[in-house]
Amino acid sequence: MGFFKRMKEDMDVVFEQDPAARTYIEVFLTYSGLHAIWWHRVAHVFFKWRLFFIARAISQISRFLTGIEIHPGAKIGRRFFIDHGMGVVIGETCEIGNDVTVFQGVTLGGTGKEKGKRHPTIKDHALIATGAKVLGSITIGEYSKVGAGSVVLKDVPDHSTVVGIPGRVVIQNGEKVQQRLDHHRLPDPIDERCKQLQTEIDALKQELAQYKEESP
Repeated sequence: MGFFKRMKEDMDVVFEQDPAARTYIEVFLTYSGLHAIWWHRVAHVFFKWRLFFIARAISQISRFLTGIEIHPGAKIGRRFFIDHGMGVVIGETCEIGNDVTVFQGVTLGGTGKEKGKRHPTIKDHALIATGAKVLGSITIGEYSKVGAGSVVLKDVPDHSTVVGIPGRVVIQNGEKVQQRLDHHRLPDPIDERCKQLQTEIDALKQELAQYKEESP
C-alpha cells in the first residue's frame, strides 16, 4: 500500500472510531494520536536500518509534540487507533496487530530489566481502555478488551474481557466467568485490627480484675 493511501486509511479509522471527527483537514491537523503513529513509522524505518540514535531522536520529538511515547522498535499493524492519547507509552518489543484501539494513559510496558521479548503482544481487534497497564511479555487475545484502570500481568484469551488489579477475566466468548471472590465479603484490615485490639484489651481487663480480687 502506498504512503498516501496508508495515511488515508489511518484517517478513515478516526472517522469510524470517533464521532467528533468532522473533516479530513481537521483530523489531519489536530489528532495527536494520528501524528504519533505517523512519526513512529518514520522512526521505525531508521530503527530497522540500525540508526538507533536518529530513530530515538524522532520518537522523542514525537513525544514532545503529541504526549505519546512509542519506542521506535515497537511493531504496529494497520488501522491502529489512539484515542485522546496523552500519556500512552508503548515499549520497544511491543507487537500490536491490526485494528487495535488504545485510550489515554495506557501503558504497554515491561516488568523489569529482563532481556529479549519483554513487552506485550496485542492481537487484532483488541481494545485497551483508559489508564490500563499491560505489563510483561504477555499476549492480549483477538477481540479482547482490557477495562479502564486494570493492571494485566497474565495472558488474556481471545474474545475475553479483563478488569481489576490484577486483571482477571470476567467475560469469555460472550459468557460471564464465575469468580471465587465474593465482593461483599472482602476483608477489612482496619476492622480486623480493631477487633484484635479489643480482644487484647478485654484480656488485660480480665487479668487486672483477677489481680485485684487476689490482692489482700
